[in-house]
Amino acid sequence: MNRLIIIIGLSLISNLVSAYTIEEYSQGLTPNSNPGGITVGPDNNLWVTENNINKIARIKPNGVITEYPIANASSSVGLSGIITGPDNNLWFIESNSNKIAKLTLTGELIEYAIPTANSGALEITVGPDNNLWFTELNANKIAVISVNGAITEYAIPSIDSQPYGITSDTSMNGKLWFTESKAGKIASITTSGNITEYALPNSNSLPVTITLGKDGAYWFTERNTNKIGRITNLGKLTEYLLPRADSGLGGITSGPDDTIWFTEETANKIGEISAQGVISEYAIPTLNSYPLRIVTGPDANMWFTEFKTNKIAVLTQFNA
Repeated sequence: MNRLIIIIGLSLISNLVSAYTIEEYSQGLTPNSNPGGITVGPDNNLWVTENNINKIARIKPNGVITEYPIANASSSVGLSGIITGPDNNLWFIESNSNKIAKLTLTGELIEYAIPTANSGALEITVGPDNNLWFTELNANKIAVISVNGAITEYAIPSIDSQPYGITSDTSMNGKLWFTESKAGKIASITTSGNITEYALPNSNSLPVTITLGKDGAYWFTERNTNKIGRITNLGKLTEYLLPRADSGLGGITSGPDDTIWFTEETANKIGEISAQGVISEYAIPTLNSYPLRIVTGPDANMWFTEFKTNKIAVLTQFNA
């Protein structure tokens, strides 16, 4: 098992000093597989899409990796977002083949063709209606698929808005929230398809991924303006600027407590922001790793993918 551990005590941005370890795992991954999406599976392991090959990887909390080929796929399917569905199966996106796929823990694969050709399907989540919802970057649509494979698509009012990330509202509102990367907007959609859009101050901010925080607000990454944004159900917006310019903000997720965690692809760091907007950053030991997506693991640690260095890593934080 290949693993690299680093222990660092730091926090130049926050007033607290925290220590952490980062462990990186590569043994068991096909070279140049480009691990991308990551989620906690129904078996309490981490499951990862490998963008450059037709495989899904499972990594246990102890770092043991097993790969599963996507047998029905032709050439490179461009695997991207992945989530555990309400049916306890793994659901993921095959961007290049324009399909949504379902994989059972026994290895059965079922694929569903997206009605709109070249839709650019990208990210996927479970909605409050217990269906799977996903973004269609090229088609300018938000789509929903039932566990039985029925797909419905909803057009976004803004033309060529390029919807990117999506997350679910678990409150009584019964909505989902998504980013419009090209339009510079954050939007909500009801389960019946009604869309409300909120423009960001900078239309070129390029919002990408989004997550629901434990404070009930929605936190998102703004790649071009180098900010973490927060928006409430009523559309109240707050933005927090990162200390380094052009950090390359990527994935974002809610942590095990009241903090939000995100990846800095260009800066090669993992970031953390408190509900009060205090930012801490954690350097990744491998240079130019390009951390892509991040999730809270079953062990309450932060797991993330390293797209360029072909690794899956875990950050454990503790008091110094």
